Amino acid sequence: MARKISYPHSISTPMKATTIEKAPKIGVIVAITKAGNAIGLKTGELLFRISDDLKRFKSLTLGHPIIMGRKTYESIGRPLPGRTSIVVTRNPDFHSEGSIVASSMEDAIQKAAEIDNEIFVIGGGEIYRQALPYADKLHITIVESNKKGDVFFPEWEKDFTKEIFREERFDEASGLKYTWVDLER
Repeated sequence: MARKISYPHSISTPMKATTIEKAPKIGVIVAITKAGNAIGLKTGELLFRISDDLKRFKSLTLGHPIIMGRKTYESIGRPLPGRTSIVVTRNPDFHSEGSIVASSMEDAIQKAAEIDNEIFVIGGGEIYRQALPYADKLHITIVESNKKGDVFFPEWEKDFTKEIFREERFDEASGLKYTWVDLER
């Protein structure tokens, strides 16, 4: 029997509680610039393509549902193999073969929770903003770069204060220094 789950996390914009069997673990995975929290361009382009970071993304998300916005989905161009892709869009006519379409973040979480108890949110900017109040964990790649973006990751430092993992890294191909940081509330 389904029960109503209210997420205890601080929410700046009121959102409805979702009805699910068991509260899922929701992780947000993102790569940001150290200065400014830029994540990409409005054209859908990522600021970075770091091979080991993409491998980490795959190892974390493989076998789990991933939630993304329509623009992020279109920039990828297809559902990612080995994961259930859930696309959040306000467009009722949007269809994507091999993906599940959701009309809101709450709808996406509900659909993902019916598939698995561990869910990942993979972007973009607006989807991150909507997902953070529900998130239990952040998997952040902080890249030391002066690249300019026009899509940004929302404020997170006050809510996610428990660091559970940190690893300093260097990408030979791009010459970029970056840090993997996992945080919980």
